[in-house]
Amino acid sequence: MPDENLPNENPVRSHVTRLRVRYAETDQMGVVYYANYLIWMEVGRAEYCRAAGIRYRDMEEDDGIRLAVVEAHCRYLHPARYDEEIAVKTRVANASRRGVEFQYEISDARSGRQLAYGETKHLFLGAGMRPVKLPEKYWALYGIEPLAETPRIT
Repeated sequence: MPDENLPNENPVRSHVTRLRVRYAETDQMGVVYYANYLIWMEVGRAEYCRAAGIRYRDMEEDDGIRLAVVEAHCRYLHPARYDEEIAVKTRVANASRRGVEFQYEISDARSGRQLAYGETKHLFLGAGMRPVKLPEKYWALYGIEPLAETPRIT
């Protein structure tokens, strides 16, 4: 049964989150420390979900669903520096009832210059940290098509 609080269709194909580089995110060379790009991807992922109508926290609290990162990749092209505004474009690249893959483009918000790109792959886990199938009410969020009904032979 669909949840009335969730959208029937996900109109969000991608979402852009803007962030300002904090001094604490830079290293001794004055550029953003490499691991912070993965944090920005997480922020982009959470904001993508929020823009599509659901919060991670709601999936965890209401249905016990967690998104476990099983793979992460980031290709660095140009450095980001202190106080620059960056844009993290997030989209769902692939999804099934068992997992989802997000893709990210990180760019300088002012110039549009691409700074990095990457992807993360996730499994849906239940409270026992075991893989579970995603409840149907979340399928539209990730672009998962409803299953075709198979005719019953009587």
